[in-house]
Amino acid sequence: MHITLSEKWLFRSICLGHFIVDFFNAMGPVILAFISGHIMGLTNTQIGIAVSGYQMAGAFSQPFFGLAADKTGGRYLSTFGVLWTIAFLIVSMIGATTGIYALMLVPFVIAALGSGAFHPIGAMYASDHDKARASHNTSLFFLSGQLGGGVGPTVIGVLLDAFATRNTIFTDSLGPRFSNLLVEHGTLTPIAVLGLMAVPAVLLMLFTMPNRMKWIETHPPRVKGNGGMTSPLATGLIVYLAVNIALRALSNPGSAAFVPRIFALKGWPASEYGILTGAFWLSGGIAGVIFARWATRFGSRTVIAVTLILGGPLMLLLPSADTVGVALLMTLLVGALTGGSHSLLVVMAQQLLPARKGFISGLSLGYMFGMGALGTLLIGALGDRIGLEAAYQFVGIVTVVSGVMALRLPSDEALASSAAANAAHQAALNELSVISAEADAARA
Repeated sequence: MHITLSEKWLFRSICLGHFIVDFFNAMGPVILAFISGHIMGLTNTQIGIAVSGYQMAGAFSQPFFGLAADKTGGRYLSTFGVLWTIAFLIVSMIGATTGIYALMLVPFVIAALGSGAFHPIGAMYASDHDKARASHNTSLFFLSGQLGGGVGPTVIGVLLDAFATRNTIFTDSLGPRFSNLLVEHGTLTPIAVLGLMAVPAVLLMLFTMPNRMKWIETHPPRVKGNGGMTSPLATGLIVYLAVNIALRALSNPGSAAFVPRIFALKGWPASEYGILTGAFWLSGGIAGVIFARWATRFGSRTVIAVTLILGGPLMLLLPSADTVGVALLMTLLVGALTGGSHSLLVVMAQQLLPARKGFISGLSLGYMFGMGALGTLLIGALGDRIGLEAAYQFVGIVTVVSGVMALRLPSDEALASSAAANAAHQAALNELSVISAEADAARA
C-alpha cells in the first residue's frame, strides 16, 4: 500500500494532537495533589472522585463521538475537542482558587469531554493509516499520547514548585489570612500559557483531516446487516475481553492517579512526584511500540499475559520505595509492564467490528478508561480505609489475575480470520445492495 504525503501528514497531525491532549490529561493528578497540600485540603476519596469523574466523562462519551466520526470523519470533533479540554481545565483551576471543591470539580470533569471526542477519532485514523501495520501505527499513536502524558506532569510539577516557592516569600510575611492566596493565582498562569501549545496541532489537523464529503467518498455507508460480527468467536470474545480489560484497567490507568499522592504524603515536592507520574505514562508509551513488535513474533495474547504477570508484583511494591532513584525505576517498570499492552487490546477490539472502526475505537477506549475511572474511585476509597500501600497491594494481585486470564484470549491468527470473514460478509452485503438498487432502477 502506497502512503501519500498528505496521509503521512495526517498521521503526524493526529499524533501531535494526541501528545497535546494527553499532556493536559496527565497533569490533573499532579495538580490535585498540589492543590491538596497548598490550596485546600483534599481527601483520597475527593481526589478519586475528581480523577474518576474526569476519566468517566471522557470514557463514556467516546462511543458516541466514535459513531459520529464513522459518518463524518470527525474533523471538527477532534480539533475542537483538544481546545475544549484545555479551556475547561483552566476554568477548573480558577474554581480551585475559591477554595470551593464543587467549583473546581465540575469544570474539571467537563474538560474530559474534549478528550473523549479526540481519542476514538485519532485511534481510527491511526489504524486506518496503513492496514498492514495497524498494530505498529496504533502503538505509535499511543506513544505520542503517552509522551505527552510523561512530559505534562513533569513540566507542571516543576512550574508549580517554582511559583509556590516564589509566592511563599510574600504569603509568609503577610500572615495566615493571606496564606496560599498568591500560590493559587500562580498555578493558573503556567497552565494558561501552556495551552498555547495546542495551536499548531489544531491547525495541522484542520488542514490535513478530510472534510465530510471526502470522508464519505472513501468510506461509503455500511449496509445494515448483523453489525459486522458474523463469527461466533467475536460474540464470545467480547465478554471475556471486557472482563480482562476491566481487571487490567485497575492497574493502568486506574492506579496512575495516586502515584503523585503516594509520594506527596511522604513529603516529596511536586517536581519529584511530577517526574514520577510522567515516567509512569512515558514508559507505557515506549513499551507499547516494543510490545507491538514482540506481538508480531510471539503473539499479542502472550505479550499481554507475560507483561501483566510481571507487572503485578512491582505494583504491589511501588509504595514502599523510599528514595527518588528507586521510585523512578519502579515507576518506569510498572508503567511499562501494565500500560504497554494498551494498543494491542485496542487493535484486538477493532478486529471485531472492522466496518465500524470509529465506533469500536470509541467503545474500547471508553470502556478501558471507564473501568480505569471506577478503579481510581475504588483505590481512593480503599486508600482512606486501609491505606494506599495496602490498596496498591490489592491492585498488584488483580493485575496478576488479569495476566493469567489473558492467556485465554484468542490468537492473532484467529482474530485475523474472523476480521476477514466479517469484511467479506460486508462486501457481499454491499454488492447485493448495489445489484438491488440497479434492479429497482431498471424496473422504474
